[in-house]
Amino acid sequence: MNTTKMISMRAVIQRVKRASVTINNNIKSQIGIGLLVLIGIEESDNDTDIEWLCNKIVQLRIFNDANEVMNLSILEIKGSILAISQFTLHAKTRKGNRPSYIRAAHPDTAIPLYNRFISKLSGLLGKEVGTGEFGAMMQIELINDGPVTIIIDTKQKE
Repeated sequence: MNTTKMISMRAVIQRVKRASVTINNNIKSQIGIGLLVLIGIEESDNDTDIEWLCNKIVQLRIFNDANEVMNLSILEIKGSILAISQFTLHAKTRKGNRPSYIRAAHPDTAIPLYNRFISKLSGLLGKEVGTGEFGAMMQIELINDGPVTIIIDTKQKE
């Protein structure tokens, strides 16, 4: 019996008309047309996961072309990205009613990975990616366009 746990970096990607993140009543980042990416990191995630996920995000063809068909990427529309760290994407809910977050990476692991994720995504996008603040209480506002929401798990890459 295989007892290896499937560990993965997770992203919830929403196509937006606009999005912003506010911390302590101050807008930290905001974007117009583009993607809001909520990113969850686990302890065993690594640069291979970052590379694969960032490439997948910028190449997703989820924006409408002239024929109203989802056929264009964020790069082709020259859109923006707002990426927010969200450890709750790794909530375990099998037992009881209070989620467990034991699978989420601790800050000493997650923060450097999150920073590398942002750096890689910015490089691929060709401009700065908006962010929240790791570990802060944040309010996120968005207008989901479509709505279009995609969930990607790096364990799918195999």
